[in-house]
Amino acid sequence: MAEHVLDKSKIHNKWDNRIAPALKVEPGDIVHFETDEVTGGQVRPGAPASVLMNLDFDKLYPLGGPIYVKGAAPGDTLEVEILSFKPLEWGWAGLIPGLGLLKDDFTEPYIRYFDLTEGQTTALRDDIRIPIQPFCGTMGVATDDEGPFDVLPPTRGAGNIDTRHLNAGARLHLPVFVEGALFSAGDCHAAQGDGEVCVTGIECPMAFSLRFNVIKGQAIPGFRYRFFTPPGPIQPAYDWAGYYVTTALGPDLFVNAQNAVRDMIEWLGKEKNLSPEDAYILCSVAADLRISQIVDAPNWSVSAYMPLSVFR
Repeated sequence: MAEHVLDKSKIHNKWDNRIAPALKVEPGDIVHFETDEVTGGQVRPGAPASVLMNLDFDKLYPLGGPIYVKGAAPGDTLEVEILSFKPLEWGWAGLIPGLGLLKDDFTEPYIRYFDLTEGQTTALRDDIRIPIQPFCGTMGVATDDEGPFDVLPPTRGAGNIDTRHLNAGARLHLPVFVEGALFSAGDCHAAQGDGEVCVTGIECPMAFSLRFNVIKGQAIPGFRYRFFTPPGPIQPAYDWAGYYVTTALGPDLFVNAQNAVRDMIEWLGKEKNLSPEDAYILCSVAADLRISQIVDAPNWSVSAYMPLSVFR
């Protein structure tokens, strides 16, 4: 086993199996990464919300890599063991016109900044504190399709999967499509709820460390992962105070998700005196969307869970 530090300048912004590897490693090796927030430096602390109207989308998603893992070949599985995360000082969440679950409800840019040096939580408001639970929003491998491809949306090789349980201690399994797997990661979040409903978590620069292994001759159809939490619910940093839940019924899961979030935004405005914009951001960085039932035709249920522990 060896340890490697990936040069911070070794980034790319598209998936493309023709990109030369930034680093070649043996199975069992550890790689230490450091990546910028999702806009690649276009957003900086204190920038006005208007910056979100003028983003250069070709500079979004600066990913560290690609990492070539020796011995990985098509038909194998790449195992990525997630060892550690360290958010770097600050983060942001915002509303970007044209994006998000409620893009037709929120048409103006809006941005909030977060201090990530305060310990285990960060403040949306003095009485609203969000537990820091860092992870990479984007982790994946190049496919055998001819690129380049945008990082948003995800691909067969995973990528922009925004799965908040891929934090320290988890193991991610990815199908291998090309020699060496060509793994990349970035787009890191200090916190995010399931759904990432406004299209941003708490986006932040991050230092993180990963260990790579190859499972030979075991092909999988898509990404899988294993993670560890204490017995009980899967949100241990939040669970102690319970949840307030809004639920929407109907034949369309997407519309139900929208309406559950709309109802939560309305409740946050009435009960917690939050503006619609801040309520939407809080839903994105702290609340979880869940399918409550999908068997009672013709109306399915989607619920939004807001942890009451964020209110102090």
